[in-house]
Amino acid sequence: MTTTEILTIAKKAKSTAALMSTEQKNAALIGMAAAIERETPAILKANAADVAAARGNLSEAMIDRLILNEQRISAMAEGLRAVAHLPDPVGNVLEEFTRPNGMRVKKVTVPIGVVAIIYESRPNVTSDAAALALKSGNACVLRIGKEAYGSARAIVGAMKKGLEKSGVTKNLINLVEDTSRESAHELMTAVGMVDLLIPRGGKGLIQSCVENAKVPCIQTGTGICHVFVDESADFEKAFHIIENAKCSRPSVCNAMEVCLVHKAIAQSFLPELHKKLVMERRVNPVKLKLDPVAFGLIGERANCYPADGNDFDSEFLDYIMAVGVVENVAAAIAHISAHSTGHSDCIVTENKKNAELFTRAVDSAAVYVNVSTRFTDGGEFGLGCEMGISTQKLHARGPMGLRELTSYKYVIEGEGQTR
Repeated sequence: MTTTEILTIAKKAKSTAALMSTEQKNAALIGMAAAIERETPAILKANAADVAAARGNLSEAMIDRLILNEQRISAMAEGLRAVAHLPDPVGNVLEEFTRPNGMRVKKVTVPIGVVAIIYESRPNVTSDAAALALKSGNACVLRIGKEAYGSARAIVGAMKKGLEKSGVTKNLINLVEDTSRESAHELMTAVGMVDLLIPRGGKGLIQSCVENAKVPCIQTGTGICHVFVDESADFEKAFHIIENAKCSRPSVCNAMEVCLVHKAIAQSFLPELHKKLVMERRVNPVKLKLDPVAFGLIGERANCYPADGNDFDSEFLDYIMAVGVVENVAAAIAHISAHSTGHSDCIVTENKKNAELFTRAVDSAAVYVNVSTRFTDGGEFGLGCEMGISTQKLHARGPMGLRELTSYKYVIEGEGQTR
């Protein structure tokens, strides 16, 4: 089926999605969850084929994003059930007032319509996106990268069975069959067919959407996330946060890429950081890319390299971290302002004044004090799951949940008033 044909089906289905009751949507989500669990063997088989084909073409960190197992599939099903238990975001009255002429005005939340999502090699995004689109009353069009297409097709097939068993049209969820760049461009330019486009992936995908999209588009994903270790930081707390933020899952957008260290503690902190991230890690030691000051302090050690001109502007998505030494909190803020992608940035400090300055001055979607950046996630924020992490400011910012997939309209009632 062509991408145009799929978009036509989705456009016809959006009115059905918009008119579904909360009970219908919840029943459909629960049915989709059960179907995914039933179809686990088929999903694992398709995923194994994707992983085998990707070996040698993707890094191990990226392979980790692609791999599904029974635990991850179970988590996908639980994500669908979690969304079913969240409040319905459609039909809420945001404001209500009466004008002097007696006209009653309501501002009411409504679905966006057809939401298209372009994403790369993370098959679990398939169920998250479908769940959020359905609960918010939207039809969705999913376009995944070729590395994970077989996995996504199996997941979508299962969810469609769940929809049909729940008495709901399967056309609420649609997967683009063409994984070439042409299909992505077609979604970007589908004026009148796509009401909102959400690209979820690396820098190249985001840049392509910025340059080519003619439909409304929300930028998500690219995360050059920083952790600044202040002069007053508790070292053990800092090591724990950094190791989690960098190493727990380096291939995701909320993993840290840059560590900044206050110059007053750099001489004692950096050797210990090297010990924690390199010498004590038998599996996947971190490669440190050091600015001149940091290299001067610990450069003659294993896995230490001089940073080049791009390292502080790179989303490594791997066991690689840029490390810099800065004069003070103001210099850290200035560095982040120059290099951050506006995703998630953290300060480790025991100084309340510096913490307040950092949270007020750093212009990112999520700003942390003594907390790992890995918490920038819809599930961790209590949103059930997420459509992506918006790094822009209009309409949606940070983890995009149900509320961010609605718009609003004004409903006006009266007794025959004329102007």
